Amino acid sequence: MEGSKECPRLMIVSDLDNTMVDHHDPENISLLRFGALWEADYRHDSLLVFSTGRSPTLYKELRKEKPMLTPDITIMSVGTEITYGDAMVPDKGWEEWLNQGWDRSIVFEESAKTPHLRLQAETEQRPHKVSFYIEKEHAPEVINILSKRLGERQLDVKIIYSGGIDLDILPQGAGKGQALAYLLKKFNSEGKSPLNTLVCGDSGNDAELFSVADVYGVMVSNAQEELLQWHAENAKNNPKILHASERCAAGIIQAMQHFNLNPNVSPRDIVDYSQTTPKNFSLGHEIVEFHLLCEKWRRAEVEDSSDIFDRLKCVLDPNCILVHPWGVEENLFTGIDALRQCYGDQKGKNFRIWIDKIRPTKLASDIWLVKFDKWELIEKERRCCLTSALLKEKPGAPNALMWLHIHETWLSGCGSSSNLCCSI
Repeated sequence: MEGSKECPRLMIVSDLDNTMVDHHDPENISLLRFGALWEADYRHDSLLVFSTGRSPTLYKELRKEKPMLTPDITIMSVGTEITYGDAMVPDKGWEEWLNQGWDRSIVFEESAKTPHLRLQAETEQRPHKVSFYIEKEHAPEVINILSKRLGERQLDVKIIYSGGIDLDILPQGAGKGQALAYLLKKFNSEGKSPLNTLVCGDSGNDAELFSVADVYGVMVSNAQEELLQWHAENAKNNPKILHASERCAAGIIQAMQHFNLNPNVSPRDIVDYSQTTPKNFSLGHEIVEFHLLCEKWRRAEVEDSSDIFDRLKCVLDPNCILVHPWGVEENLFTGIDALRQCYGDQKGKNFRIWIDKIRPTKLASDIWLVKFDKWELIEKERRCCLTSALLKEKPGAPNALMWLHIHETWLSGCGSSSNLCCSI
């Protein structure tokens, strides 16, 4: 959406742990399903916002562990930090707003006098957030004591308890809901208000998101008691909030279907890869589906047939050149036949391919330059290729597109020896 004058078609604002990311799903299936749907259908004209209680340090650790997409905006530290883009550029206006009437030294002084509180790691103590651990049975009493003491010190704060263990003290104007409201007000002032907004959460610190006006909301099926109780007391009859029957990212997709936010079928859920029924022009779908079919071919999750393999080859120009990340050039149209021999070589193994940050530029009436990050997971090794591809419109092709040229470069620190079978 960078530089766009259009209103975002959809903005998804999602918590991470146990909402977008399912820590009980070792193969990350629901997360990969959502990622494929977003890159294929939404990346080009919508906004993805991660709203997490994690500090920047723990957020970056999670991104190294899970096949997560790069969001357009990141709200961290329970709504006290807002950053933009891959470079995570901070929102200075939000920082200035939170500075008003805030003194974290007073928070430390008063909390030190309060029993049962255990400070979290230093990385979790942020400019506008002081974080503790506390057992559930002590939480109500401690919250009352802290609220009274900090009020007597003329400090207007917000105390958020979530996950049955985490207690965060923030400026009164902070929080996930306030950060989202700030963003919506900012977009509205620029004439770029999202046409639809879907908020997603599982715990107490997500409750504020559901209180923002005019948004859809989904509590995933594994939502914690504290959020369900808030919903029962505050929004039980709100038709715009869904308690999904699916866990985590699968519940987010379910909500998109429930609220008729279209498209809402992930390319990972496609069963028929026949090329006999061309779809409309779609850069995102072509890039995601081409690489996804390579993954499914090697995992033996599609039929070993000429019809399926021809779906890969029919979108390649006879002169299509692949520049491998290790510098070797190869005619991909003829070289892809080597992939035919790799059928099932990753069956039963932890092998995945996912696409992130699809960025198209139109060069001519029917020629597109598309840049994207292609990630591979082979057992425990993750690597990423920064990829540039030229595609040409081709009526009759599965997504009305044909690949002309592909150039791959290792992301810094991701270099690896490889071969054609695992480079597509």
